[in-house]
Amino acid sequence: MPNPIAYLMLMAWPFVSVILFLRLPLERAILWTILGGYMLLPPVAEFDLPLVPSMNKDSIAAVCAVLCCMFIARERVELWPRLWSARIFLALLLLCVVPTVITNREPLFYERWGGMGPIHLYTRIIPGMGLRDTLSLMLGQIIMLLPFFLARQFLSTEKGMRETLIAMGLAGLIYSVPSLLETVIAPVLNIWVYGFFQHDFGQMIRGSGYRPIVFLEHGLWLALFMASALMAAAGLSRSETGRDRLRWTGATVYLYLVLIACKSLAALVWGTLLSAVILVLPRRPQILVATLLALFAITYPMMRNLHMIPLDSVLDQAEAISVDRAESLAFRFSQEEGLLERAAEKPLFGWGGWGRNLLIDEDTGRSTSIVDGSWIIVFGTYGWLGYIGQIGLLCLPIFLLFWQVRRMKSDDISAFVTPIALVLAATLIDMLLNATLENITWICAGAVLGYVERLARPARAEGPKPLFGSGPIIGQRAPRDRPRTVL
Repeated sequence: MPNPIAYLMLMAWPFVSVILFLRLPLERAILWTILGGYMLLPPVAEFDLPLVPSMNKDSIAAVCAVLCCMFIARERVELWPRLWSARIFLALLLLCVVPTVITNREPLFYERWGGMGPIHLYTRIIPGMGLRDTLSLMLGQIIMLLPFFLARQFLSTEKGMRETLIAMGLAGLIYSVPSLLETVIAPVLNIWVYGFFQHDFGQMIRGSGYRPIVFLEHGLWLALFMASALMAAAGLSRSETGRDRLRWTGATVYLYLVLIACKSLAALVWGTLLSAVILVLPRRPQILVATLLALFAITYPMMRNLHMIPLDSVLDQAEAISVDRAESLAFRFSQEEGLLERAAEKPLFGWGGWGRNLLIDEDTGRSTSIVDGSWIIVFGTYGWLGYIGQIGLLCLPIFLLFWQVRRMKSDDISAFVTPIALVLAATLIDMLLNATLENITWICAGAVLGYVERLARPARAEGPKPLFGSGPIIGQRAPRDRPRTVL
């Protein structure tokens, strides 16, 4: 159970965000408010408030960033994309909660009686969904998308994308210190600071050592975070000049060693391959690689539903690498099969919240499901409608980028957008097995989409944004060249 320090940190983050926005340029303030919250705030701990979604480290950081943009930076926050295709997926993601709630108003009853007589062993009731759930779920979807809105508007310029890569690289370097410490002593920093361990400690043991977790939800989350930092450093080592290039080249080598120490095979594979792509290939082929990965990510659930994935062959290949990893993958596949059968009962709109999408043991009345992949969570909760809205909004920026630059020379494409697109693509692949959809993923998607909008409509993207006529906008813009207050 989290100690008082955990909740104190959550309550203090708005004040930290205010200081960041007063002292830093807008792009850096946004990035470090969100990234800093992800790195430092306690996992699992949350404030369960009435009528609103639970506020945890991700949602608190995202809300703080938007409010500080509005009231400290005096910037209007635009919530509506300029491209119609993005608007469609955004509308699907936000409105899918309405049919989901309507089709899940009935409560679910689980009860068991003894076989030798009228002995009632247990009754479990999972409540139906109502108006309160509609408002709460829709507000939760909006809060989840706040980093996407901010990145699309403020981090899609050359400066904004460069600042994004720098922040990701520096975040990896900063986090490498506690990560390496935990590989030596044990993953105990969250216990020392916040008074609890956030996951199964046994899963952090690998061979004769440990894989770090620090203040994230799992060691796999941290490994993906380091792989993303490695790709960001690789992108900067290629795009920067002079001493900056030398520094980021050294950071790339160092972060690769840290990634090896994280003891996650999938993150190591993607970090190695995609960093090589960033360092070696021209920019257009890099975008092609990101597009192919995004295409696989968006079609994988459909192929799983149609039983087109050769699971036995995949497990045989995994067993050739490691028996332990093959067993872990087999367990994930078996869980997916059960959850897919459950989701098939309500394929269009899903089962909604309260754990209605999970499998229940008839002997104990308890859930037997361990849900790992982000896609199966969304598919079981919101059905095909919600899944298409979410994965479409994440993959669309990469597809649009590929289409927009198809006739451009590689040198005319931003040197910063390609590493961000590859980080996004790597996360999409990881989300097939792990629930690693975080704020940084939405930042990458928003930055790439905003860059595509600027290529497609440069005059509108760079011109003044009217208060009405281009979509919902919050706040009021001040001149961009105003002097910033420094404490």
